[in-house]
Amino acid sequence: MTWAGWCSSTAKFTREYGWNNEFEALVAEIAAHYIRNFQPEREKGWIAELDGECVGSVFVVRKSKTVAQLRLLILSPQARGLGLGARLTDECIEFARRKGYKKMVLWTNSHLDAARGIYAKRGFKLMRSEPFSGYGKELVGETWELRL
Repeated sequence: MTWAGWCSSTAKFTREYGWNNEFEALVAEIAAHYIRNFQPEREKGWIAELDGECVGSVFVVRKSKTVAQLRLLILSPQARGLGLGARLTDECIEFARRKGYKKMVLWTNSHLDAARGIYAKRGFKLMRSEPFSGYGKELVGETWELRL
């Protein structure tokens, strides 16, 4: 899997929601930080492929000694409905538990119903909602957390 393949998947996601390149820039910044500061004993990432094409990703990063953060759960439209989002999220939760984290947090957008459903089904609780301007739209950001 190449960086270009992963970026192509992110670009499809961005176009689907009519967002501008701010979202792709955010994803690139998060990925660059992950690569530069990677702590293999505390962090992990997964890339989903379908027929040799990158169709999704998710990462667990260390937020603090006891808190893991789920980052960049992104699936291309052709990967939806196959259970990949659920499987990627389950991998993150299991990894965080094995590493001794006590809590997992994440940030998402209120209109991403499928992702929100995955999180709720696994016991994540919505902690806070806040309107914001981003990616060329007026959106509502949400912070969720799961006690591990």
